[in-house]
Amino acid sequence: MVKYDDGMLNDVFQVLSDPTRREIIKSLAVGEMTVMNLAKPFQMSLPAVSKHLKVLEKAGLVSVRKEGTYRYYYLNPKLVENAHEWLMDLRKFWTAQVYNLEHFLDNQSKEDE
Repeated sequence: MVKYDDGMLNDVFQVLSDPTRREIIKSLAVGEMTVMNLAKPFQMSLPAVSKHLKVLEKAGLVSVRKEGTYRYYYLNPKLVENAHEWLMDLRKFWTAQVYNLEHFLDNQSKEDE
């Protein structure tokens, strides 16, 4: 398996463990948005959504662009891609393990006949 920054992976998975933040990430995957637009689907205050955005920003998953009095948030896909690569490496490992187990069980059943 490829070496990954454990601290970065821990931060990404911890941040993404919250369902509200995952929904915010999904929204930002479509394009950049203001806090007001991001808050629409949630039954929470703007400051509460802003707190979630600060956590996402601190983890490096989102960035902000200021234009006049508006702050536009957008997704920073690099860290998500790193986490995805880690998960895919893990999937390759477990797929190989299942294949080896199937192969072993097939050989065992042939020996038992």
